[in-house]
Formats: sequence, structure tokens, C-alpha cells
Amino acid sequence: MARPEQVLVLEPQHELRFRGPFTDVVTATLKLGNPTDRNVCFKVKTTAPRRYCVRPNSGVIDAGDSVNVSVMLQPFDYDPNEKSKHKFMVQSMLAPYDMTDTEGVWKEAKPEELMDSKLRCAFEMPLENDKTQHDSESHQFSVSSAVKTELGAALPKSATSAALDDGEVRKIMEECKRLQMEVQRLREENKQIREDDGLRKRKVTSVPAPHSSSSMATSSMREEGLSTRLLALCVLFFVIGVIIGKLAL
Repeated sequence: MARPEQVLVLEPQHELRFRGPFTDVVTATLKLGNPTDRNVCFKVKTTAPRRYCVRPNSGVIDAGDSVNVSVMLQPFDYDPNEKSKHKFMVQSMLAPYDMTDTEGVWKEAKPEELMDSKLRCAFEMPLENDKTQHDSESHQFSVSSAVKTELGAALPKSATSAALDDGEVRKIMEECKRLQMEVQRLREENKQIREDDGLRKRKVTSVPAPHSSSSMATSSMREEGLSTRLLALCVLFFVIGVIIGKLAL
């Protein structure tokens, strides 16, 4: 007696495609749809069980419902000259109305009650251009994630919340004004140091050489320290400006 036709609708119907590189787990999705008015039991089997992880590999699909099965191919050394001989089979049967034990139902099922569909597996490597684009997108995503993480750690907690009240906004504005004044003060101080350094250089002929070198080194260190402080304040001021810009939006 011939077996009944498969009642489940498979997507894809005949072939599971796995796209490399195969140095990591590659997942293909198999959708099983149940268009009938009966619950349907299903099982997913493969000819290479050590090469794949299937979740879920069995279960019950309610009437009019569907389920997505993840077929995960384990990493392996890909040989483009070797054709895949791996196959999958989706086995199904109408669930009894009084079903209580799924495993017991399969053991008691008669051969003429079972339906099955077979799918072959296909492996393919991405084109070189696609691979380069994929690597570039992955790198950009990693950089973007790292920047967001660092900004999230550096910003105050109030900046990470979209629901800031008026009091917090006023505090940010006051902090901006204070930073503006601090930056202006540092600029004037830096300018004064440069002027003093110019006067010191003009008088260098009347000062012994060792003393002149020491004075120039001290002046350089002071100027470098102020430049560093000025740069740090500018960065902090920029970050707070970005926060205010987001609030304005």
C-alpha cells in the first residue's frame, strides 16, 4: 500500500543550502507549515547526524500553524570538488485525537500512516566580492559597537535615558557654560605662557647655557600640560554638546 502524500508544506521544498565560509557553524532554516485542520507530529532525520545539529528535531505542529527548524552545519574543511551526499528527511503523521505521549505515538504508528519528504544538502562559498563586503561590514559593526560601549561607559547615566527632566537639562547647560569659561581661561593662560616664553628667549643671551636649557624644558612641560588639559576639556565639551543635540531632537 502506497504511503499518503506529505501534508506538511516545506520551505524550501527540495534543497537546504549552506553558504560558507565553513570555519564556523552555518545555519539553514527549514519552515514546516501545517495547512490542515489536524495537529501533525513531525521528525527531522539526516544521513549525517554527527555533522548537523537540528532544533527542534521533533514535535507537534498545531492545525494551521507552522514551525521553523534550525539546521546547524558544524565547521569542517570545505573541498569545492567534493559534492555533498548529505540528505534530510521530514517524517510526519496525523496526531491522534487522544495523544498523550509523542514518542509512544511514533512507536505505535503503522507504516501506511507515515508521510515523508526528502531534501538534499548543497554547500557553496560566497564570491570574493561578497566575502570582502561581509568582512568590511563585520569590521564596521565591531568598531561601531566598541565606540558605543566606550561612550556608554564615559557618559553619565542621565545621558543614556531619553526621559531627562528640566532639572537635568539645566545642570547640563550650566556644566557647558562652566566648561566654556574653563577653556577660555586655559587659552588665556596658554597665551600668557607663550608670551613669557618669548621674553625669556629674547633674554637668553644674558643667561648661562645650562640655565637656559632648564628654563626652556620647564616651559615646554608647562605648555604641554596645559595643551593636554585643554584637549581633554574640548573632548568633554564635545560629548556634552552631542548629548544636548540629541535632547533637542
